[in-house]
Formats: sequence, structure tokens, C-alpha cells
Amino acid sequence: MSTLMVQGTTSDAGKSTLVSALCRWMARRGMQVAPFKPQNMALNSAVTPEGGEIGRAQAVQAQAAKIPPHVDMNPVLLKPSTDRCAQVIVQGKAIGNLEAGQYHAYKKVAKEAVFDSYRRLAEKNAHVIVEGAGSPAEINLREGDIANMGFAEEADCPVILIADIDRGGVFAHLVGTLALLSKSEQERVKGFVINRFRGEISLLEPGLEWLERYTGKPVLGVLPHLHGLFLEAEDAIPLNEVRADGKFRVIVPVLPHISNHTDFDPLRLHPGIRFEYVRVDRPFPHADLLILPGSKSVRSDLDILKKRKEEILRHLRYGGKIIGICGGLQMLGKWIRDPSGIEGEKGESEGLGLLELETTLRSEKLLRNVSGSLAMDGTPLCGYEIHAGLSEGPALENPALQLEHGPDGAVSKDGMIFATYLHGLFESQNALESLLKWAGLESMAAPDHASIREANLERLADALERHLDMEKILSILEGGKCAN
Repeated sequence: MSTLMVQGTTSDAGKSTLVSALCRWMARRGMQVAPFKPQNMALNSAVTPEGGEIGRAQAVQAQAAKIPPHVDMNPVLLKPSTDRCAQVIVQGKAIGNLEAGQYHAYKKVAKEAVFDSYRRLAEKNAHVIVEGAGSPAEINLREGDIANMGFAEEADCPVILIADIDRGGVFAHLVGTLALLSKSEQERVKGFVINRFRGEISLLEPGLEWLERYTGKPVLGVLPHLHGLFLEAEDAIPLNEVRADGKFRVIVPVLPHISNHTDFDPLRLHPGIRFEYVRVDRPFPHADLLILPGSKSVRSDLDILKKRKEEILRHLRYGGKIIGICGGLQMLGKWIRDPSGIEGEKGESEGLGLLELETTLRSEKLLRNVSGSLAMDGTPLCGYEIHAGLSEGPALENPALQLEHGPDGAVSKDGMIFATYLHGLFESQNALESLLKWAGLESMAAPDHASIREANLERLADALERHLDMEKILSILEGGKCAN
């Protein structure tokens, strides 16, 4: 077994993308490889076949490696519910909510789970590609670190450091990060990758030569900015992105604790849709379809969304349709109750009151992959459920979906509101076409999201072939010495 870790100089430097690319490149060569992220902080998650919860990025990396996702690929997942508190998920199961100080004390237990999962992956796979979190130079988090160099040192694995040149200051990022590491950690860094380069490479080469002389470490390659590359984001939301060519307008309010916003990627790719994430602290623009997303802190986000209630009602009066997904379904009801303080303070909140249902939050989270069909026309679909709420009420007598375990969600009596607990709703191509037709979009073929994801993974692997020194990277992975 051989292990290679990818660390970044900053968040969103390209760690997830590079790990996905490496997994697909190796899988194409017939190499047995698995992705691994010791600790992840993200509100985009996925359900594994065995019914556990991991970061969405690790599920995509598993697809890149051409293997099923597994809880061992992301043994610790932190899902923030406030600025100081997060739900802690260990090996796929939630163990409770911990504040930052409490989690710091819990890290010894988390570390055991991390290396337990890592050893199992290592036993089953010839190669493991590890993704770090944030930056290894966050010196305030060094004690008890399990996400970056703390893991690399104990696992005794080499590290590649990636930096995003599109942010500016790429040489300062790389040199500064290296300078803040201990001597043994510096020696563990075997080379650099520069990400998202635009322009003429010859103009960058003097800087690359200086970087190699100054640090004594090789630049393993420069990945270009891949225009139109589309893979699920770990957490970042493209707030300023608007597809201008679509005529059918779809908006999604960005709630403070929005979760699983990857649900909307198929809509962002649709050529007939003008898709936009909108700020919840500003008036909503006119739209054909308003989608209320999932939330990790439903009552807290509901309090903010209710400030836009008159605009939501106006949207309905003007003939606009509404879809609520998971937390969005709960907010559309009359009440949300949290008697055990699952997502914050104990109590109850009055909902938007647009559906005759009430929700009670429970400690046991429901996690499952499901299939079924749209109740309106029988179109097949599949997706996954991640929620701690149980909804009840007359609205559920007119379900939105018929799933293998029974009915799900609700459609309002006037047919203007569609609500469901199912994530991944829009990834089924035919179901997406049916829902958009219901919402008012003239007949138009929806993009095949699964095929687009697969094509982009292949595109990433091709980019590695062209722009990185893969022989050096293989040498590092196999434990060979990387020549400077």
C-alpha cells in the first residue's frame, strides 16, 4: 500500500479537484486506488450504500476511483449549525453537537476513528490519495491536528502542496506555507502544483525556476484554468454566477446554513434556465420557480426567511411555483418543533404556513438512498434522504413522490407548491424535465448530469496527463525519491 497526501495553501486551492483527478488517472491505468479525507467541514454531504454520511466531495472522488463510496473515506465530518457549534459525524453516524472547544478536547477520540478508517482503506486498496483540509499552516490548529500535517506525520506519507494562482500571490502562498511548517514537515513536502493558471506559460516560467531554487523542491506542473469544469463543490456557493442565456428564471435563497446546495447543479447546467442564488437579506427578484433549500439549522434559517414571506406570497400570486427540499419542506409547514435542542435551543417556530403539516426534530437522523417516482406522472427517479425531522399533517395525503418505502412529501391543493425530503431530486434527467414542465418551462431536454460529471472527471485526468509530471508524482506515491 502507498499513500500520497494533497494539501493546499488555502481553502478552495484545488485539493478536492486534484484528488479527484489523481483517482481517475490512476483508475484509468488499472490501479486500485481510494480517496480519503480524515476530517471535513462541509454542509454538502452524501449517503453511502451502507447508510452512512460523508462529505459530498469524497463521494465524487470515489466515483473518480470507480469504486463505491464508503464511510471510511471521510471518517470525521463536521456540519456547522452555528459559528461556534457543529454536528460531529464519525464514521458515518452523528454523535452529537459540539462547540469548538469541546471538539478540540474530542480530537483524541476522533483521531482513533481516523486511523481506524485509514487502516481499513489501506488494507483493501493498493493506493490511498488523501485530501487535507484548509491549510497546514494554520498554526493555531496545530495541536492535535488530524486534518493536515498531523495526519501526514503519523501516517508517514509524502505531501504535494497545491496553490491557486487565480487568487494572486501564489509564490507567497507556497513559500509562506512552507516556512510555517516544522523541519520534518517541510521535508515531507515533495513538490508543488500550481492551479487555475490563465495566460502564457512562458511568462510564468521565471517564477517557477526561482521557486525551485529558493525552496529546493520541484514544481510538478501547472494546471490551467479549465473553463466550464463542473464538479460538486465541497461548500463554496457561486453567488455571482448567473446563466444569462436561459429565459426560465429559477432562484434559490442562500440561507445562512444552507445544506446540500449541490442539489441545484443540474439546474445550473440547464441551457433553458436562468439560475441564480439570491441573498436572503435582499428582496427576491421576479422568478418562475423559487426553491427553498435544505438547512442545517432550520429554525434559525426560517426566522430569516420569514422576513421575505410577503415576497414569497407575491411570487405565488403572480403564478410562480415553489419547490421545498428537506428543510425547505419543513419551513413551508405550520410549525417546526425541536423539543430536544437537536439544532440549537429547545423550542418551536411558526413556519410559513403554506402547507398543512408540522415537523418535529428528532435525535435519530434518517440516512438512506432511495428510488421511486413522481406522484404526478409516475416518472422514475432516485436520490437520498438526510434529515432528522418527522413531518405529519393533512398535506402529506397528497404526496409529491411515491418511493420504495412509501409516499413522500406533499403537493399543495392548488398545485403551486411541491415539497419533498428527497435530495438529488434533479439528477434524474426525466424527472427534472417533468418538474420543469410542471413549473412552466416549455418542453426542453434536460442535461444528463451523471454523464456531465463523468466527462469532467475524464477531462481532469486528461489535464494531468498534459500538464503535470506524472512520472514524478508516481515516484513520490511509490516512495521513490523525487529529483529536484
